[in-house]
Amino acid sequence: QVPLVESGGGLVQAGGSLRLSCVASGRPFSNYAMGWFRRAPGKEREFVAAITWNGLSTHYEDSVKGRFTLSRDVAKNTVYLQMTNLKPEDTAVYYCAAAELLVVLPDEYEWWGRGTRVIVSS
Repeated sequence: QVPLVESGGGLVQAGGSLRLSCVASGRPFSNYAMGWFRRAPGKEREFVAAITWNGLSTHYEDSVKGRFTLSRDVAKNTVYLQMTNLKPEDTAVYYCAAAELLVVLPDEYEWWGRGTRVIVSS
């Protein structure tokens, strides 16, 4: 069973918004930092944003600062990535992941979801 399941992806026009969700199941992730990564066609996986276990601290990749907001609902075991003012270059498969600490390197994340696809048309 995949412990992290993403949803909320889809097709949106440039300037539009989407909210991605990541639900954790099968094990408690309340003590884990949660991160989002993305892989665009033909590119390497890259860090997007991460949030501490208590939701008090976040970190964003420069290109999404001011446009993406990461939050978590511990009671629902869910993390949300609110994406606004989307650009064609945001097109990618988005993955959520869990790590013991707020980190940006994908290799330091222990658990991964299968991803949700976001397509931003120009």
